[in-house]
Amino acid sequence: MRRKKHRRPARRAASIDGILNSGRLIGQSGDQPAGPHAGTAQTLGGFQQADGFTSARNTPQGLGAGQTSDQLIEEPIVIDELPYEKEAKGHRWRHRTKRLAQVLGGMIVLIGLFLAIKFFIIERHIFKGGGKAPALSANIDINQLKGEGDGRVNVLLLGIGGPGHDGPDLTDTVLLASIDPINKKAALLSLPRDWWVRIPGDGSQKLNAAYPYGKEGSKSKDVNQQIKDGLDLLDRTLEPVIGIPIHYHAVVDFKAFEQAVNAVGGVTLNAPEQLYDPTIAWENNYNSVIAQKGSQTFDGHRALLYAKSRETSTDFARSQRQRALLVALKDKSLSLGTLSNPVRISSLLSSFGDNIYTDLSLNDMLRLHQIGSGIDSSQILSLDLVTPPHDLLTTGSLGDLSVVEPKTGLFDYTAIQAYIRNTLKDSFIANENARVAIYNATGTSGLATTQATILKSYGYNVTTVDNAPTTNPAATTIVDLTHGAKKYTKHYLEGRYKASSVSSLPSNLPAAAGQADFVIILGQNAATTSQN
Repeated sequence: MRRKKHRRPARRAASIDGILNSGRLIGQSGDQPAGPHAGTAQTLGGFQQADGFTSARNTPQGLGAGQTSDQLIEEPIVIDELPYEKEAKGHRWRHRTKRLAQVLGGMIVLIGLFLAIKFFIIERHIFKGGGKAPALSANIDINQLKGEGDGRVNVLLLGIGGPGHDGPDLTDTVLLASIDPINKKAALLSLPRDWWVRIPGDGSQKLNAAYPYGKEGSKSKDVNQQIKDGLDLLDRTLEPVIGIPIHYHAVVDFKAFEQAVNAVGGVTLNAPEQLYDPTIAWENNYNSVIAQKGSQTFDGHRALLYAKSRETSTDFARSQRQRALLVALKDKSLSLGTLSNPVRISSLLSSFGDNIYTDLSLNDMLRLHQIGSGIDSSQILSLDLVTPPHDLLTTGSLGDLSVVEPKTGLFDYTAIQAYIRNTLKDSFIANENARVAIYNATGTSGLATTQATILKSYGYNVTTVDNAPTTNPAATTIVDLTHGAKKYTKHYLEGRYKASSVSSLPSNLPAAAGQADFVIILGQNAATTSQN
């Protein structure tokens, strides 16, 4: 039996005014022919179609012969989307987009919160705070500068063996990192671990014993306070030796150093010569060659071996290797943006555990990173006290001990302090470079020369040293001929001589005095002023 073919029902198109266009004229039944007046406008209740009821589509003007209205509706009709349907779709899309944004935003907030909490815990665990360098501040308060040397940021870096090593708290590495934030320079100065020094309250001993003595002698049961006490004793031991202040400290054991190098993907440096050391070959897959000559990349383990090897080279050569590794680590860290990437620094710090201590705060560390980013490695001096022409230390023996001591004699640090202070000049003294004239108005012979030597050791630009007519004043007078233009030099000199500056010269001084920026007229109190 042949099936009857069904027609698809035609859908009605809507006009923009909402009246359906059925293909029929208004007033006709569905099966009634259009009639003879199909081309004319029909009425509804006496109103013409033109009065608002005409479909938006073009209605046929008439039907052809034999054509019915049913045939008319079989033609394809495109349905216009109603305005409210478009609005509904747009609303749904905006709603979904908003929901997606809310979900993504929530995820970002949760991740950020997790990192913030983790970072806060790590930061409090590692960055203890407590140190203070006035020059580290973006807006330096001149009244916080206690004396010459505070214009730099000096960080004492200490390397210890840590748990599991003999003498775990002995400072195997003592290195001073000194940063000039004003002139964008830095220096790394190695200090020998075997330097024979006076330790307050503990007699004379090697420098590497000061920190563990202070830590072991602490009366506190808190580990962090014990570390602080150890660092305090080390500062009181070392500052009178080197003649400059220590603002911050970092104590790092072998494990933390190894982790730091691994965290940045290893460091690359150029070894000046092959390092051969069979005494630690067992730590290097039984290979006595720790490093080949030339450029190479070290992972954390090899970098540690390169830093601590000392049996087949001098302690001074080892210090050079350590400084080179620190510069390489600094370069790699900055190239990766480690300290500006919270996720990377969080990962790095969390790997340290209890293997590092510093009295830098997190803000201090970020500020140092900001300053360090502007210092090219070519502007980082690598210093020691044994390389000519500044070979100021030598080795010697005390009983059965091999020690390091000044060439000028045990405990004589004059030449050493002059070299360190001049090389690590206070940023503000170096920047202002004020001309200083010194006149001795007392009866103490050679007083102007003595004071000039002290000021020169701090990097002052002393241009004149002479006698003034002897008036034997009780106090020293400082004349500021810059009228406050070189305020940092003025601040330091006033603090050193405990005097407020004046702006006019006494008439009895030579005319050449007027060519200086500052004129110092020494009084009797200068003869009793501390020599440093």
